Amino acid sequence: MSIAQPLDPYLPRTTQQGSSTQQGGHPHPSATASPRPTGTDTLDVTIVLPCYNEQEHVLAEIERITTAMDGSGFSYELLVIDDKSTDNTLKVLQEALPYHPSMRLMPFRRNGGSGTARRIGTGEAYGRIVVWTDADMTYPNERIPEFVQYLLDNPDVDQVVGARTTEQGTYKLLRVPAKWAIRKIAERLASTRIPDLNSGLRAFRRDVSLPYLRLLPPGFSCVTTITMSFLSNQHSVDYLPIDYAKRAGSSKFHFVKDAYRYILQVLRMVMYFNPIKVLMPLALWILGLGVVKTVVDVVRYNFHVTPSALLLIVSGLIIGSMALLADLIVRSRPE
Repeated sequence: MSIAQPLDPYLPRTTQQGSSTQQGGHPHPSATASPRPTGTDTLDVTIVLPCYNEQEHVLAEIERITTAMDGSGFSYELLVIDDKSTDNTLKVLQEALPYHPSMRLMPFRRNGGSGTARRIGTGEAYGRIVVWTDADMTYPNERIPEFVQYLLDNPDVDQVVGARTTEQGTYKLLRVPAKWAIRKIAERLASTRIPDLNSGLRAFRRDVSLPYLRLLPPGFSCVTTITMSFLSNQHSVDYLPIDYAKRAGSSKFHFVKDAYRYILQVLRMVMYFNPIKVLMPLALWILGLGVVKTVVDVVRYNFHVTPSALLLIVSGLIIGSMALLADLIVRSRPE
């Protein structure tokens, strides 16, 4: 067994033994303890497991996942990505590799964030179905075979998401109302009910996800992005209720920064796929205020229209024109 040396995951490099080739021809080094068929669609399932400073509990998570998958009958790989941990996580993973023949280890040369790890892992997955989950003991990973089977039993569904029934994260008093508000904005923009917008446990069809991987941001909002990308393009997304446990180790979530990114990413996704839904209501509201203000000015000031009324009307027309132009660009854009 040989362990590939960590390389920069963002730069092109030549193919080497133990490497896989990402869409676009940029291979990323990985290592496995047992030779097996490699390449796209050679397995039923790839479980992408990003790890960053998880040395205390990552082995327990790996055991839980492999035990469930070994008993499922699915051919699978557990693609563990060490995101340049600053503790002994990589060493723990390297020592565990010989004891888990279905595990593939991909170490990063620099920290790229969970979104980067999931994007690269999905691009280089060997499985037809890709599962995203976390290594912090919060998600019921023993239920991963259930999620995979759900997709197999429902060929019209492209993604199934674990909808959490409880909130156990840090800043609970702030997170619950903030996440509710963001989810309601997303539901309004996507015109569909979304029980859990940013759950970290999900399974989806790899071939459906490929066009959207380039849109994934590096941080936590990648899960929001993949949900909104599927919904905005009329891909079916179903939800299964799951329990959510208290995380092991310290949280990497930053309330203000990550909440802002969630909101921004929801708006960005809808703007990318359906900009008229964001801009046109705003344009019509401003234009309507301008018209009402104009009528009031005509009555109050003897047919004299104030500059504020003209400004509202012109602003509404400009934003409406931008909405139509953006919609035209989106519809003419090759996918």
